[in-house]
Amino acid sequence: MAKLKITLVKSLIGRPANQRITVRTLGLGKLNSSVIQADTPQIRGMINKVSHLLKVEEA
Repeated sequence: MAKLKITLVKSLIGRPANQRITVRTLGLGKLNSSVIQADTPQIRGMINKVSHLLKVEEA
């Protein structure tokens, strides 16, 4: 299964609660933190919801 490297590149300050919860659920905490996640439909949906805050690369 493919893997995705997800990096938080924009701050969560002033963002709605549902976007902050989505970013935390992806496993991201601080600015410029990265995680490796499996490329599943659930993860893709969360990425699409907050894509303006993230950088996504194939891992």
